[in-house]
Amino acid sequence: MAETGIAKLFWNGRSQAVRLPREFRFQGDRVRVRRVGNAVVLEPMERDVRDLDAWFAALDAFAHVPFMEDGREQPPMQERPELDDLFE
Repeated sequence: MAETGIAKLFWNGRSQAVRLPREFRFQGDRVRVRRVGNAVVLEPMERDVRDLDAWFAALDAFAHVPFMEDGREQPPMQERPELDDLFE
């Protein structure tokens, strides 16, 4: 089971902020933020953002996850006249 804790929320100007407990602190001054369902995930950002090989290698960890496995629901194509027919 993942380590858990409780963090304090507060306002800094017009932005909401989180005060992380010591055991969850990050190095540096920025983190990547993403939403997964109703969770918000904070991930450390590497200092050298030019290291694309490492970034793509990290993405490969998700290669087994199907993209849009159930397909997508889309309305049927509209019937439209050909452009040539409009200018006759």
